Amino acid sequence: MSEKPWEGKYYSFFCNKKCEYFPCHKTKDTDNFNCLFCYCPLYTLGDRCGGNFQYTEKGIKDCTNCSLPHKKENYGYIIGKYAEIMELARRS
Repeated sequence: MSEKPWEGKYYSFFCNKKCEYFPCHKTKDTDNFNCLFCYCPLYTLGDRCGGNFQYTEKGIKDCTNCSLPHKKENYGYIIGKYAEIMELARRS
């Protein structure tokens, strides 16, 4: 059995080159740009998301330089954070 069962599966990758905003982040590899997490589910985790972000002077999280959710190999990382995201939702 594969250590990463999502590898090679269609449900873990979607590339929408017809999107008006494609690619939404700078990339040299548009063929492997994953649009599945178009709106990053890790945003709500703030500084615990694991991505390359910064906060603006107004305190808004700026993910312009982050490609974490758009890399094919990061599907498992994002799915692995769902328990933490759900815990935040439960507390709300």
